[in-house]
Amino acid sequence: MHQLPETGFLRLGQIIGNPRAKPPVPALIPVSKSTWWAGVKTGRYPAPVSLAPRVTAWRVEDVRALIRQAGQ
Repeated sequence: MHQLPETGFLRLGQIIGNPRAKPPVPALIPVSKSTWWAGVKTGRYPAPVSLAPRVTAWRVEDVRALIRQAGQ
């Protein structure tokens, strides 16, 4: 599995990747931002957690479960 911490939070760029970052961030789940948000809306992807008024993140445990489910 990917090098993810046991617990904590991931921002969207860490999940879907960011090739423009220095250094580039590889995608854990290779989808576009709009596809990710559509999947959140339909329940295909985990619901986010609001950490602050303009800070949204996802629990590592939820992302691990999604990756595990996709691998089956």
